[in-house]
Amino acid sequence: MADHQRIHPVDVERPPPSAPAVPDAFLGSDKTEEAGLLPPNRPASSAEVPRKKRNRCCRCLCWTVVAVVVIIVLLAATVGILYLVFRPKIPKYSVNRLTVTAFSVDANLTARATFNVTVTAWNPNKRIGIYYDDGSDISAWYENTKLCNGTFPEFYQGHRNTTVLGIMLSGEARLQGELLSALQQAEAEGSVPITVRVDVPVQIKFGAVKLWRMTGRGRAIWC
Repeated sequence: MADHQRIHPVDVERPPPSAPAVPDAFLGSDKTEEAGLLPPNRPASSAEVPRKKRNRCCRCLCWTVVAVVVIIVLLAATVGILYLVFRPKIPKYSVNRLTVTAFSVDANLTARATFNVTVTAWNPNKRIGIYYDDGSDISAWYENTKLCNGTFPEFYQGHRNTTVLGIMLSGEARLQGELLSALQQAEAEGSVPITVRVDVPVQIKFGAVKLWRMTGRGRAIWC
């Protein structure tokens, strides 16, 4: 009897299920996050707003620094041009003569003095004039005691001008015993050191431009 062939059923593999048709951007995979990709409908990160503000602040700071540098350069160039054009020189002053017109000391050790001072002012500048304003003071001192004072005359000194001024100083001062003894001894020796101090408000004139007011100070010792 012929053998019958046995037929065994074979399991047919079903195809794997297909992936859902969803864009990769919505899957939230690790690769998407590593690449920094965001879904098209997700709002931008809040960290971008401070970054934009920092960029604007940096730009403003840079422009401010540039503007300050430009202003400094322009001022330096202006000062350099003025210096080359006017060639400013310092005026010179000298005390040519000091004459004691009157000097006396009473029983209360109060000294009364009258001096005549001759001052020479020289302006060596070609294009710069000098205004001598009010509020000046010229005084004569013996050691640390002011004996008398006066005022510097108000006038305008032109270019390359030399002016000789006669100024009268008068006043009184209380002398201490030791100071009076030292003054009398110096007078007996024929040499009394008198210090002349000058404070004069001046204004400088560059061409037709009159600058701000400043105070010139000088000091001379006369024996």
